[in-house]
Amino acid sequence: MASFNDREKAFEDKYKHDQELQFKAEARRNKLLGLWAAELMGLSGPDADAYAREVVQSDFDEPGDDDVLRKVFGDLKAKGVDKSEHQVRRQMDDLMTTAKEQILTEVRD
Repeated sequence: MASFNDREKAFEDKYKHDQELQFKAEARRNKLLGLWAAELMGLSGPDADAYAREVVQSDFDEPGDDDVLRKVFGDLKAKGVDKSEHQVRRQMDDLMTTAKEQILTEVRD
């Protein structure tokens, strides 16, 4: 019976670890997306960093990525940046790959 409990605990620990990595990757992706959008809007330095923090915070509005997409796409549109919702979504997807690679590299080091 002990081995079953050990396997169950190991599975729970792995699930918890995977969820933590996913959360970190999403937060990193959102920061990178915010910096990308900030550059398109002509922001740099502390203003770009502040905007990236706003994008990260926007992810806590509701479950999923739609809140982040709405914020970034809406802000780009308001600033007259010619990007479609599809282009922003694709950038989000590309940056998620980058974020996961960065997080996994940090975990290994």
